[in-house]
Amino acid sequence: EVQLVESGGGLVQPGGSLRLTCATSGFTFSITTMSWVRRPPGKGLEWVSTINGAGSYINYADSVKGRFTISRDNAKNTLYLQLNSLKIEDTAMYFCETGPDRGQGTQVTVSL
Repeated sequence: EVQLVESGGGLVQPGGSLRLTCATSGFTFSITTMSWVRRPPGKGLEWVSTINGAGSYINYADSVKGRFTISRDNAKNTLYLQLNSLKIEDTAMYFCETGPDRGQGTQVTVSL
């Protein structure tokens, strides 16, 4: 059974940073492309970033490029998203996902 468990969200001021973690199990993480997506309040899902199994392919949405960094530790079956220079519009529930599977999410709130 695929399990994806996000953590690391919280309340932060504009310009602040957070590091999100997605702990995984139930599949061969090291060969699996992973993504982060987010759902801002009252809006639909937005793709944020994708990384392939080897970490050799990475892509970001234009809205987060240069501020967010996706990474992975295949020895720990864990996916990360470093969020820097956060903006109020980054407020959302953040999810890690692979294929049809998505975790429960972790809330990021950027507010004064």
